[in-house]
Amino acid sequence: MTEGTTSAAQGGDTLTRLEQEGEIAADYLEGLLDIADLDGDIDMDVEADRAAVSIISDSGGHDLQKLVGRDGEVLEALQELTRLAVHRETGDRSRLMLDIAGFRARKRTELAELGAQAADEVKSTGEPVRMKPMTPFERKVVHDAVAAAGLRSESEGEEPQRFVVVLPA
Repeated sequence: MTEGTTSAAQGGDTLTRLEQEGEIAADYLEGLLDIADLDGDIDMDVEADRAAVSIISDSGGHDLQKLVGRDGEVLEALQELTRLAVHRETGDRSRLMLDIAGFRARKRTELAELGAQAADEVKSTGEPVRMKPMTPFERKVVHDAVAAAGLRSESEGEEPQRFVVVLPA
């Protein structure tokens, strides 16, 4: 077997593993929706080397807002529970991302804009910018936006007060 074939086989194994994670997560979340008597459709995908599962609703998602909670707190908890359900089935740690009613997608857009604005401020002033505390998901989006703007950033502090600092070039 050549080296390229090995990489392709490993890539296929990774995709299969991530699809399996998505299926386990979807089964878990469908059970949760049934228990909570909420309507929602499950959408599975693989994005950036992690399983991505979304719960969407045809009715605008007002019922699903209960599963998002204030500032996504319930969503974060459900994501952790879903990751634990996947871990219980597979024995492997999961990096699965959960989105409910498009909350994370909207948040990702807002955070990318916030990161770009902070990068612009650093470029104009030459001074580092410290941002408010964020979740790991939020920090990752900001780091990516800052990198896309050609600057560096790093996380400082301890959870739950960990924050991003955008640095001059």
